[in-house]
Parts: sequence; C-alpha cells; structure tokens
Amino acid sequence: MSDRSLPGRRGVLRGSLAASAALALPGQIAAAPAFALSGRPRADWGVQAGDVTADSGLVWVRADRPARMIVETAATESFRAPRRWRGPLLGADTDFTGTTRLRGLPAGEQIHYRVTLADPDDPRRTGEPVTGTFRTAPDQRRRGVRFVWSGDLAGQGWGINESIGGYRIFDAMARTDPDFFLCSGDNIYADGPVSATAALPDGSLYRSVTTEAKSHVAITLDDYRGNFRYNLLDGALRRFNAQVPGIIQWDDHEVRNNWYPGEAIGSGTPYPAGTRLDDLACRSRRAFSEYFPISTLGARPGGRVYRALRHGPLLDVFVLDMRSHRNANSPDDQSTDPVGILGRAQLEWLKRELAASRAVWKVIANDMPLGLVVPDPVEGRPNFEAVAQGDPGAPLGRELQIAELLRFVKHRRITGTVWLTADVHHTSAQHYDPARAAFKDFEPFWEFVSGPLNAGAFPASELDGTFGPDRVFVKAPTASNVSPAEGYQFFGEVDIDGASGELTVRLREYDGTVLFTRTLQPGRVGQ
Repeated sequence: MSDRSLPGRRGVLRGSLAASAALALPGQIAAAPAFALSGRPRADWGVQAGDVTADSGLVWVRADRPARMIVETAATESFRAPRRWRGPLLGADTDFTGTTRLRGLPAGEQIHYRVTLADPDDPRRTGEPVTGTFRTAPDQRRRGVRFVWSGDLAGQGWGINESIGGYRIFDAMARTDPDFFLCSGDNIYADGPVSATAALPDGSLYRSVTTEAKSHVAITLDDYRGNFRYNLLDGALRRFNAQVPGIIQWDDHEVRNNWYPGEAIGSGTPYPAGTRLDDLACRSRRAFSEYFPISTLGARPGGRVYRALRHGPLLDVFVLDMRSHRNANSPDDQSTDPVGILGRAQLEWLKRELAASRAVWKVIANDMPLGLVVPDPVEGRPNFEAVAQGDPGAPLGRELQIAELLRFVKHRRITGTVWLTADVHHTSAQHYDPARAAFKDFEPFWEFVSGPLNAGAFPASELDGTFGPDRVFVKAPTASNVSPAEGYQFFGEVDIDGASGELTVRLREYDGTVLFTRTLQPGRVGQ
C-alpha cells in the first residue's frame, strides 16, 4: 500500500458530504431554509473540482440566479484562517455556471474549499456555503497516487433510477479514496432521450427521473445544457464531485452518436432538416466547457480538450481528443492517412509531451480503444468508428497514425506508457505485443477498458490483430443493451505505490468488487 498518511479523507468529509447528501433534487426542495426563501442565491447543483495539479486546481459551481462566486480554502474543514478567492459573476450567458482557478496551493495536501454565492447588487446577501475537498498532486514520490476511471453515463435511455440507488457506482468509486477521477467520455447522451419507464427482460420496469431536456435529442444550446444538468440531479454524483476532482474528456455522445467534423445529417432523423453536425458540436462544446472545470477550455477561441496533467513524480496523464480532429468515418482501409483519428497537430503535441515527460508512468487517456473493432455502418457501407477495422494485416487508415506513435515511443525509449479507455460498454484488459502483430516496430504495452457508469452494456468487441492484442480478461454480457439494473457496470482503479513505483490496475464492478488485477513494474518495457 502506498504511503498515504495524509489527513483521513473519509473523516474530514463527513460534514461536507452530509451537506451534499442533504441537497434534494433542484426544483423539488420541500423545506427550503429561510435564507433561500429570502431570495438569496443557491447552489443546488453542488460543487466540483478539476484539473488539479501540485499547486493549483479549478472549482466549479452553478447558481440558481445571477450571483458572484466566492471561494475560500483552508487546511481543515473548520475553515480557520481561510484564504479567499473572488470568482466571476455568474449569469445567463454561462447558464449561471462559473469556475475559479486556485493558485499557490501546497503540494500533496488536503484542500478544503467552500463556495458562497453572493447577490451581485448586495454582497451581504449570500446563500448557504457548499463545501468540497480535494488533494493536490504530491511533489514527493513516496506519497503514491490512486485514481479511478470509467465513462458512459445515462446512455441508451437508462437514466437516474432511484430505486437502485441512482448512479450508485459513484459511491463505490468514492470508497476507493481516489486522488482523481478520469472520465473517458460520453459524460452525457445528448442523442439519447430518457423515458419515465422502460421494460426489463423479467417483466419489471426500469424507472428513470425525467426532465424536459431529456425528453428529446439535444439540438439547441439550452438542450445541451439541460443534458449536463440532468446528471447533477443524482445525489451520488454530487457527493462524488464534492470529494473527488475530475479529469474530463469527451467522445461522441456529448454531441451525437459516432459524430465527426463535417458530417452531414441525413433525412429521416429526429433532427430538423438542414441541421449541421458542426453546429451541434459547437453548442455541445460550449455547454461542456460551462459544466466542467477544464484548464484548457473556456470562452476564449482556441481552447481544446486534449491536454497533459502532471501528478507528481510518478504520473503524467495525457488526455486525448479522438473526436474533434479526426477524419470522416469510412471503411478505413486507405494506405495513407495524414489526418487519422487525432489530427496532425494533436499527434505532434502528444509526441513532444511524451518525450518531455519525466514521470515514472505515462497514462494515455484514449477515449476510443486501439485494437477493438467499433463499427459504424452507413447504408450498407462497412464504416468504422475507432482505430481498428478488423483487417489483421499491416496498418491501414487510422492505424497508420497509431503505428507512427508506437514507433516513436519505441525509438525514443519512452517507458511506462499505459492506455486507458471506455466507450465499448464492457470491461477488458488487452496486452499488445509485436511478436503477435502484423506491425512489429513497437514495444509491448497494455490497454485497459472500463465502463459503462450507467448505460446499456454490450457484448465484447472483436479484436483486430494489426498490433497483436491478446485479451487477457473480459467481462461483458451476451445480450445487447443490458440495463444498469441488471449489472455489467464497471470502473477501473489505478494504484501507483510510492515506495516501489509499481502500478496496479484493478477492474471493478459497480459495487466495487474486484474482477481482475494486474501489477506492472516501473522502467520496464513490455511488462
């Protein structure tokens, strides 16, 4: 076990989590306190932190009306001698959301924060503070690092089902006491309406919380905002956000299933005639940047999802965007492919960042798997959505870009790369080895898959042999679109020991049960 002799997180969180748990569903509060009835701003959607480093972090909140965001930080939950941060004015232009950047924080420490919303016309009129906490990244290796990852929330029409504990998987993830949560995309299903009931195979009903925004596909900016708000109706998610900072990436369902830039929407869809995918993506991107604290996004032009986050001497996380810069989905069998799934600029950025990294472990957060075949058939064409296309021979299409990256990693002698993803709605572990591959100019590596968080589960994907994957473990249903009530919801845990530098991956079920464990050694190639 890593040396994690920091203040006991579960103990220090009792007050803040109790306050978060006490929040009823926004708009359904039965006994509002006096301060709320007097017209003071409220933060019913909770708080969250994101992109935390050794000395900084971002804190997010949403108000119910125009308000000034004020953040205080302290070393303890008593908030003795707090440090105060004056945040932005929250208004309708950002759907009353806002983020405050905290700088100059101590490394490797538990940071307690509370957010107060003040009336912009009378700063003395403030709402009840909402509290949260996070640990900054360590500056010493002995502290160790632990985090969890997964993806795919409220997909395939399976919404917040309070009879099974809502998004119960977040409580299980919180019990692992992680330093952060890596969400591998599909934070919402903007293209997936949620109905009040859905039939289950045993004849019972799956009952979901419903809202107007989730009654149809998202088209307008307000529709997309409503999809992000929907998830925050869940108490388990709000509790989790209050104690675990996030590293958030996106994938397709933040916009529409299998989307790519420039895609045309055909007739016979639920979208109005003339709807352009690029317009939908623009609206979603804005809502995405409003509802998550992400260091590289914001109102300024040129903001991007892909980024590198340093988490002390042991870990760097490279967050990819395999959605915004890709080429069109196709049979993916072309012999040249300058754009690929990352785009040239992102690929060159990733090469530079990996080469410059001095961390023991380099986690590459790919929102789509490398060797698992993800079809996207269109009118009989065998189009493909991810990297692989099922041809086990030499690299073609988007595989060419991945081959270039793997070759670069080998020849620059970059060690400690591990790939983490979600997307395919089951959990598995793949080991890639040139001895089994058609393309051989790379060193062996691991890719681990987890998810969904709360969405339909699906059978295991076919493997593509180009990079020589061996599926060492898999758990998946044999039927398609198995509901969260029936299980098959997964998350992964990564634990890096501060003393030995060993990295242990555990694939877990929704209740925390460990399904598979693999320990990797630092500084080695091939594992």
